[in-house]
Amino acid sequence: MDKIKVTQELADQLKTTLMDVQQPIAKRFRALFTLRNLGGSLCIDAMTEALKDDSALLRHEIAYCLGQMTDNRALDVLIELVKNTTEHPMVRHEAAEALGAIADPRAFDILKEFSADETKEVAETCQLAVSRVDWYTKNEPESIDNKTYLSVDPAPALGSGVSFGAVKDQFLDGDLDIFNRYRALFSLRDIGDEKSVLALCDGFKDKSALLKHEVAFVLGQLQHRAALPALTEVLLDESESAMVRHEAAEALGAIASTETIPLLERLTKDKEAIVSESCEIALDVTDYFNNTEEFQYADGIKLLSEKSNPQISN
Repeated sequence: MDKIKVTQELADQLKTTLMDVQQPIAKRFRALFTLRNLGGSLCIDAMTEALKDDSALLRHEIAYCLGQMTDNRALDVLIELVKNTTEHPMVRHEAAEALGAIADPRAFDILKEFSADETKEVAETCQLAVSRVDWYTKNEPESIDNKTYLSVDPAPALGSGVSFGAVKDQFLDGDLDIFNRYRALFSLRDIGDEKSVLALCDGFKDKSALLKHEVAFVLGQLQHRAALPALTEVLLDESESAMVRHEAAEALGAIASTETIPLLERLTKDKEAIVSESCEIALDVTDYFNNTEEFQYADGIKLLSEKSNPQISN
């Protein structure tokens, strides 16, 4: 597909949809991922303006998209999000992860400073991002940017010579730092068979909400039905962190099993807005996968990210 020229008119049109609170959250997300996929300063400006929105889920997704674009023109706005202690922790976490994805050394000091943040998820993400920036400065980008899932991963997978048992043990070792546990996590994802999926599901027993949310994320990338019971259990657990339940909902949407539709529909009424909105997104993604011919996106632009569909390319 030829590269689409991003004009001010196109960017404004997408921004209008993105910021229209009367639109379903799923439609607004499609506009967001279109902006992400198109890229460039006009799209970054449109996404940045939408950070005024009341939806923490949308703001967090904007931060995610800015990181996946790996455009250092988003650096300043992401730094401000991390520094803003009144912002929702999930948004700050995603902004820190985005700074790690961009890997600009200018963010290093801020990430180091907030590695001791009082919010554990923010602190752990900053620690992770510091390690990623350090890794990026010493290694080729290909060692981190995943070509199969078209994602900029928070940590590189381990080498192929590490045994499955060793990878699993490293992933489940709560005494290890978060960066090395993430390395094992992404190794399990890259192996991708059923035993790896089940090993990832064991991660839901961990104390770290950050680790558990990433487990749910990669299970969505893998789209393996063996993850359905664990993801369902996590989504239903009202005592679980909203950021974990959110990722579990979107992962169920990516797996696109029609048997989960009633659950997702019911939880669009969940008392936690992040969860209810995530279930709306998940239903939209499920509809996409089950009605590919009928569900057409405007102008042939692929609007879902690799987060929902590892086969979709930019």
